[in-house]
Amino acid sequence: QVQLVESGGGLVQAGGSLRLSCAASGRTFSSIAMGWFRQAPGKEREFVAARSWSRWSAPSTYYADSVKGRFTISRDNAKNTAYLQMNSLKPEDTAVYYCAAKPGAVTPYSDERTYDYWGQGTQVTVSA
Repeated sequence: QVQLVESGGGLVQAGGSLRLSCAASGRTFSSIAMGWFRQAPGKEREFVAARSWSRWSAPSTYYADSVKGRFTISRDNAKNTAYLQMNSLKPEDTAVYYCAAKPGAVTPYSDERTYDYWGQGTQVTVSA
């Protein structure tokens, strides 16, 4: 079992930055994929970024086109925490952001149905 807790959301002006954290507790795994998704009011949840880590291969990363070049996903293995660094934020980035985990994965999946565990979400609001 894995528990995920997000933090770091808030209100920021357009052009600003935020860093979201996703602290994982429970078992540790030799490979795992972590994903970030977001859901804006009245819209379906959408993929933002994902990264896979494996004891036997280099990390692999995948970003949605809408955030490529502005967002960076990373992980501190010692803290068992994943991060989403968000720069050059736009009002259209406003949403509830969720982190997700797929233990045992070696590929960064963009399909939310792939993930086994989810955090509770953290609100990000970008003002114009």
